[in-house]
Amino acid sequence: MDEQSHPLYASDRDSVDRLLAADPPAEAHLVDAARLLMRYEGFPGANDLREDLERVLRLWGLDREGLHERTRAIWAAGFRPGPAPAAEAVGSGFDTADADSP
Repeated sequence: MDEQSHPLYASDRDSVDRLLAADPPAEAHLVDAARLLMRYEGFPGANDLREDLERVLRLWGLDREGLHERTRAIWAAGFRPGPAPAAEAVGSGFDTADADSP
C-alpha cells in the first residue's frame, strides 16, 4: 500500500506536538488526542503522527479505552471545543458617549 499525505497533516503535527508537551493534559488535550487517533486510524501514511499519539497516551498513563472513557465523560458534562466563553463586558460605549460633551 502506498503512503498517502493527509491534507491536515501540518496542523495536526502542531496539535500532536502540543499534546506531547501537555503535562497534565487538560480536557481539550484529551479530546484532541481522541479526535486525532480516530482520524489517523487505518490511514495509509502519517506513521510519525500515529506513533507520537501512542507516545502521548503512554506519557499520560492511558490506553485507548481509558482515553475514550474520559472523553465520553467530558462530552457528557457539556464540553464544547473552541475558546472559553468570554466574560460579559460591563458597561458599553453608549454609557460614555455624553461624557465628552461640554
